[in-house]
Amino acid sequence: MKRFILRTICALATATLAFGAPRVGLVTDIGGIDDKSFNQGTWEGIKAYAKENNLKVGGEVKYLQSTAEADYVPNLSTFADEKLDLIVAPGFLFNSAMAEVATQYPKQRFLIIDSVVKDKGGKMLLNVANAVFAEHEGSFLVGVAAALKAKADHKDKVGFVGGMKFPLIEKFEAGFEQGVKAVYPECKVLVDYAGVFTDPGKGQALAAKQFGAGAYVVFHAAGGTGNGVIKEAKERTQKGDVRWAIGVDKDQFNDGVYASGKSAVLTSMMKRVDVAAHEVANLTRDGKFPGGQVYYFSLKNKGVGLPANNPNLSADVLKTVSSFEARIAAGTLKVSEIPAK
Repeated sequence: MKRFILRTICALATATLAFGAPRVGLVTDIGGIDDKSFNQGTWEGIKAYAKENNLKVGGEVKYLQSTAEADYVPNLSTFADEKLDLIVAPGFLFNSAMAEVATQYPKQRFLIIDSVVKDKGGKMLLNVANAVFAEHEGSFLVGVAAALKAKADHKDKVGFVGGMKFPLIEKFEAGFEQGVKAVYPECKVLVDYAGVFTDPGKGQALAAKQFGAGAYVVFHAAGGTGNGVIKEAKERTQKGDVRWAIGVDKDQFNDGVYASGKSAVLTSMMKRVDVAAHEVANLTRDGKFPGGQVYYFSLKNKGVGLPANNPNLSADVLKTVSSFEARIAAGTLKVSEIPAK
């Protein structure tokens, strides 16, 4: 797949929009706007764009929530019928719905996050911008952090809980495993998939299973389901059985707070979905909508990585993480997207 960095622009929509800043609509997946993960992060980027451009949230900038996958096409179509200037959909589960609606509304501009949309003939759609991420690279770094924390505290198991078992989510697993093994080869990585992104109870049950099997740190890539992983780590730690969770997509430190500012979230693997939405909205405003192109967010351009502040990581751990980050960004260390068999 041909990849373009943020400076790429498309000939489509070369003139600045005539009536000020573009109106933007977000269609959430079934996790909802406040999933503390993917949808919420994307919405934060759109709200930042609205603030910078003096647009009213709930007016020129708004969202529709999907309660089932069957809502994706109708919700996208609703915003297309309203002729919003940019319609955003976060998540690869929107792929077929986006392809269908974008084909039906060739004059509307769309952004899909975490996928690449093509028509039935396999060609890029010129009214769709596509944002994808090097999840395996950022997950490698949190794998290093998890392993070093476990090793320092004389533990030998960590865990991974994924949402649905798709190649995209397996990239998180793959990077995490490689990061763990890079610094602590003897450490075992437990892996479970919930089969759903919207069930915190299932996430908590899987975390309980892994913690019960000896996992000291559990990394989730499971959207709303992963909130249950954080809850289980927090509840165990409050009872004196110290365990850690690693968040995903956005900084989830505050979600793990249990007392006096202490948090059961060790760190988070951030995907800058907020930056993706914000950047494409700005490009649309400037008459440079990147239709038919792919934005690739990696460690090299800070599209993935750890939060700026990591209170639960020691200076030594952060130094080691930074050294691996530099090597991956420079291309001297390659991280596989496929989990080990």
